[in-house]
Amino acid sequence: MRHWLTKTYSPLLAVLWNLLLVYLVYQIARLVYYCENTGYLSYSWDIFRGGLLFDTSAILYTNVLYVVLMLFPFYKKENKTYHQFCKWLFIVVNGLAFAINLADAVYFQYTMRRTTTTVFQEFSNEGNLGSVIGVEFINHWYLVLLFLVVMTALWLGYAKPRINVWQIQKKWRYAAVCFLSLLLIAPFCVAGMRGGFTTAVRPITISNANQYASRPVDAALVLNTPFSLIRTIGKSVFVVPRYFDSEEEMTRIYSPIHTIAPIDTIVPIEKKNVVILIVESFGREYIGALNKTLENSQYKGYTPYVDALISKSITFRYSFCNGRKSIDGMPSVLSSIPMFVEPFILTPSSMNDYTGLAGILAAEGYETAFFHGAENGSMGFQAFAQKTGFQHYYGRTEYEAAKGTNDFDGTWAIWDEPFLQYYAEQMTQMKEPFMTAVFTASSHHPFVVPEKYKQQFPEEHLAIQKCIRYTDMAIGRFFETASKQPWFKNTIFVLTSDHTNMSDHAEYQTDLGGFCSPIIIYDPSVEGGEIQDKIAQQIDILPTILGKLGYSKPYFGFGIDVLNTPKEDTWAVNYLNGIYQYVKKGYVLQFDGTKSKGLYSLQDSLLQHNLLVEALVEENSSLFTLHSSLETELKAIIQQYMERMTQDRLKP
Repeated sequence: MRHWLTKTYSPLLAVLWNLLLVYLVYQIARLVYYCENTGYLSYSWDIFRGGLLFDTSAILYTNVLYVVLMLFPFYKKENKTYHQFCKWLFIVVNGLAFAINLADAVYFQYTMRRTTTTVFQEFSNEGNLGSVIGVEFINHWYLVLLFLVVMTALWLGYAKPRINVWQIQKKWRYAAVCFLSLLLIAPFCVAGMRGGFTTAVRPITISNANQYASRPVDAALVLNTPFSLIRTIGKSVFVVPRYFDSEEEMTRIYSPIHTIAPIDTIVPIEKKNVVILIVESFGREYIGALNKTLENSQYKGYTPYVDALISKSITFRYSFCNGRKSIDGMPSVLSSIPMFVEPFILTPSSMNDYTGLAGILAAEGYETAFFHGAENGSMGFQAFAQKTGFQHYYGRTEYEAAKGTNDFDGTWAIWDEPFLQYYAEQMTQMKEPFMTAVFTASSHHPFVVPEKYKQQFPEEHLAIQKCIRYTDMAIGRFFETASKQPWFKNTIFVLTSDHTNMSDHAEYQTDLGGFCSPIIIYDPSVEGGEIQDKIAQQIDILPTILGKLGYSKPYFGFGIDVLNTPKEDTWAVNYLNGIYQYVKKGYVLQFDGTKSKGLYSLQDSLLQHNLLVEALVEENSSLFTLHSSLETELKAIIQQYMERMTQDRLKP
């Protein structure tokens, strides 16, 4: 009897055993993900428990064909050739899933989130991914070795059914058992894919991972990359919440439409040039002048030239980027559009009717130009620049045509030093007033510096730090050249980063610390510098520049004129793994779209003391009132964003 049971139920037993092996593979991948990013992530029982839920969904989605083939009630499939095919299908599918998880473990430190399907759009125009991946293969050889070891173990541990077609005497009984096995396993497969049998919050999505994570950044550890990819295929990015019943009620709290003056009192703007430097990965952590208290006030940073610039500029004590990718920086800085849910450029809303600082100033008679030393079309920057009103585009093609030299870094773009010199030279040929922006590239992965500077900028604790020193030098040389040009004194310069990057200080590895970018405003016609005790963000750059120019027409922008806003009314917002973070009045609110998840003091730089319970319990306290107002304001920002994105209302 036992022998008969073993033989008859062999296909089902083999399926269950092999799926159990896949669970082990996913747990290995999660452990690698954690070990590769220990400075950012924390592991707990809840993360393990939640991880099983999301692993189940991914495993069943990717192995459903394998399960059906193994349990299909047709006796002639019990042969060596058929099961060899099933084995290869199983190995290839789960090997690919394992490889994706391992690769994402390396990519996490640049995005602080699991990769979604928008990554295919993000890099669709890049022709250098082969070399980038090749570098990572070399740098992370141990992950390649681990992949081979785990795949070998999976191959050897794979179980085939212990039955052959010639052993099946009662074909009806075999068919019945296989059919019943399919019927038995089908509802469990459906429930596993959806995240459970109930319908309360099913099917589970990426945002559900926050249920098992104490911090938004840890949600990435709960998830797995195959699940994140599957769940974002063809999904609607923006869903309009219904926090407010009327436009009027919401607008009283927050509106992205800026109306400075009545239409009959509009006056001409001051025709000063505007120059914006978006510096790749130039996080606030690297700048000594903005970290006076770091390392017991002994921290020097990596940016002596930018430190000198800050002494003559207006900067802000709490300044943030609005996204974690290069393609987030462009809309935030140049169009005052933050990243919510997915990068704006990669969503259908990018086809809406909108403009940016270049378009606004072009209408005022400015000549506008965008500079990026990569291949023309890279990252979709050229398309975005044209869409938002830049009249000219200068990329690698234009640089090499003008210079006739090969200053390409071999991976991404022209080295920062020569390209920024070219940038300064081209502006001298432009008609004033002009508005330009440049996007640098040298402080980008794979983090190399020109051969002639390798002795001057040797390897340091983090691979990026030598690149920051090189780019800082290039910025210093740019301002040295610019200061000799006739247009210099009549120019407002803004320097910020597209996003942050690698970190070696705990303060910059938190949910909020990963968004700390500098915002430096330099006007050579104004003496002295100041670090203002305000909150600022990338989306404030457009309104602030228009404010400095005296622009009084209505315009669209999610940010504020931070220079002309009282300290207590300045704020910042960003989005990480399903959680919105709202910074205002000395506090950080974390909100998942439905309810608040955390409330922290800005002075709690490591975000260790969640004040939310205290704020909710003491209803008559000032903390309760503060939390309520912050949540209401954030809801208004979110609903305004989602409504305007889905209704194509990105202009006044």
